[in-house]
Amino acid sequence: MVGLPRISIVTPSFNQGRYLERTILSVLDQRYPKLEYIVIDGGSTDESVDIIRKYEPHLAYWVSEPDRGQSHAINKGFARATGDILAWLNSDDYYLPEALPKVAAAALTHPEAAVFVGAGQVLDPASKMWPKAPPTRITLETLYNWLDGSDFMQPSCFFRGFVWDRVGPLDEGLHIAFDVDLWLRMARDGCAFMTLTDVLSTAEAHPEAKTMAYRYLMQVDFAIVAMRHGGEVVARKHLEDMAQRLSWCEPNVEKMLSHPVWKLLEPLVTRFIRPAVRRRDTRPRWMRG
Repeated sequence: MVGLPRISIVTPSFNQGRYLERTILSVLDQRYPKLEYIVIDGGSTDESVDIIRKYEPHLAYWVSEPDRGQSHAINKGFARATGDILAWLNSDDYYLPEALPKVAAAALTHPEAAVFVGAGQVLDPASKMWPKAPPTRITLETLYNWLDGSDFMQPSCFFRGFVWDRVGPLDEGLHIAFDVDLWLRMARDGCAFMTLTDVLSTAEAHPEAKTMAYRYLMQVDFAIVAMRHGGEVVARKHLEDMAQRLSWCEPNVEKMLSHPVWKLLEPLVTRFIRPAVRRRDTRPRWMRG
């Protein structure tokens, strides 16, 4: 269709077969006529490759091979993307119907905007939906306050291809806040962010999700990113708050360990729980040796 922007979507994935088909279908079911869909799998050992092959005729490119983590996979995908509008959709997230046409319409009617951020929703482990609207304004200053309620949902964020050419790629040394680092680079480059009221995506908050499983690491990652981009004051506040919480926890943990109930439970923990934890390495690939 003449006039519509070409939209490139990259899905990075690793052993997410339980979610992957839903994610892929949420992209393909958009029926967007100028879609370029790329799937970068990190060498999954579950059913992921079979699922990807099932939809191979509808993909512009896919690969399954070891990589250096999520940010590397996204960079690999965008290196092949040719779209006017770019986005990545993790393999445990999914788009809502008409998400891509709504972004395309915004891009056509607002040529001054470079980044488009819609609303989203979070599906919690109890199957309850939690709506998340973006801030009314997104600037460098609001991005500094990312952890204080000025955040937005990454799967509902789209940006023009020339922006990626100017400020990309993702920093592969960051494991959690690499998306915020990219948004801060965009803001420092002078990119205009436009917010949409439309709900564009759903993110599933399951126990393995990095933002749930590694909340404190996320805060540390964000502090590092904020300091890079001039947000030292905000970063210091977050780190001081973390230090205060830890200083409160330490004496209380000591009290708990000295409690008579713990004395009764300690032999069971030592015999059964600690060996099981040592045997099972539940950390993601980027944290393992």
